[in-house]
Amino acid sequence: MSTNWIEIGVLDDIPKLGARVVETHDGNIAVFRTGNDDLYAIRDECPHKQGPLSQGIVSGNRVACPLHDWKINLESGNAIAPDEGCVATYPVKLEGDRILLSTTANEGCPNG
Repeated sequence: MSTNWIEIGVLDDIPKLGARVVETHDGNIAVFRTGNDDLYAIRDECPHKQGPLSQGIVSGNRVACPLHDWKINLESGNAIAPDEGCVATYPVKLEGDRILLSTTANEGCPNG
């Protein structure tokens, strides 16, 4: 499968431990920047009650849903036990300081 990359801004557009929302025809994607400047992209919808994960608190490579504090692993999209479920993840990369995002979800999460 080919991946079409779209430019969504530069690294400094997203604060450390913050997120930016990218609206797509398939729903919103949250792009997160960790304290180590790692980038992750996941569907902006908690598997529990569809809370906006982009508004959650980032810690390490996890985000806490602002509604009910479910923790989601940003790399895999999986909820952290004892919670269960997952969100779709999306390829994201940095070229220089430009952030590129694919709107094609990685395989693996049936809720994608």
